[in-house]
Amino acid sequence: MTPHHCGSVGFSGRPNTGKSSLINALVGQKLSIVSPKAQTTRHLITAILTTRHAQLIFVDAPGRPPRARSAMHRTLGRRAVAAARDCDVALFVVEALHFGPEDRAVLDAIPEEQNVIVAVNKVDRVRAAARLLPFLERLATLREFDAIVPVSARTGKNLPALLEVLEAALPEGPALYPADQLTDRDERFFAAELLREKLFHALGEELPYRCEVIIDSFRLDGTMRRVDATILVERESQKGIVVGRGGATLKRIASDARRDMERLFAGKVFLNVWVKVRENWTDDARALRQLGYAS
Repeated sequence: MTPHHCGSVGFSGRPNTGKSSLINALVGQKLSIVSPKAQTTRHLITAILTTRHAQLIFVDAPGRPPRARSAMHRTLGRRAVAAARDCDVALFVVEALHFGPEDRAVLDAIPEEQNVIVAVNKVDRVRAAARLLPFLERLATLREFDAIVPVSARTGKNLPALLEVLEAALPEGPALYPADQLTDRDERFFAAELLREKLFHALGEELPYRCEVIIDSFRLDGTMRRVDATILVERESQKGIVVGRGGATLKRIASDARRDMERLFAGKVFLNVWVKVRENWTDDARALRQLGYAS
């Protein structure tokens, strides 16, 4: 009889290596928000994948910031380290042909005794395949990894091989969650995350990092979900940018978020969004605790 494996896999890596996209591809559902901007993920997100012989509990953590510029950045840095340290297996995600000081710092933060598997993501962008093998060989000299697997979250290349390696690395044991459960987060959490994702897509380079989303109310009215949300910014000038001329930017953000919510929740959503100023919330430890960030 084939033994059953169950355990947690902590995703680790510098920002923008595609950790969230990889989780979404593995579970076949959009649970972690993504954007081209680094460090989109702020909260620990658990995604659950149940296969025939295993249950894998993926923990998507923030990318470890290279510089702790604010209280929020320091909190995110601690979360990134804890995810790799406290899980049964650390999945260290790097970008194909790119390994620099930030990657090295993340790897050095993973305890030596931890089981580490490397996912070399974005191999679909490598035009000359002959360049990949020397890169993989250099990675293998950095540490004694359980395995190094080249993958592409975008195309699905080698994802079955990665799953096979992860399953084998997990401890034997029964499943902890029902087979049809995909996450331990509720719909209210995902409503906030999807709205925040649209801020990253719609706004400039720095402003999304100064925004946060609060769900003021989440009600089920028959089959309709009625959601009231607030976007927090730090200054009045930022509020103007988020709202946009004639409210056009905010309307586009809310409309895009509502469509994604309807796809995820498989039902109609009525979404109201307001923008409010809360000065310096990213560097206010008390505000961060109130917003759900650990101190």
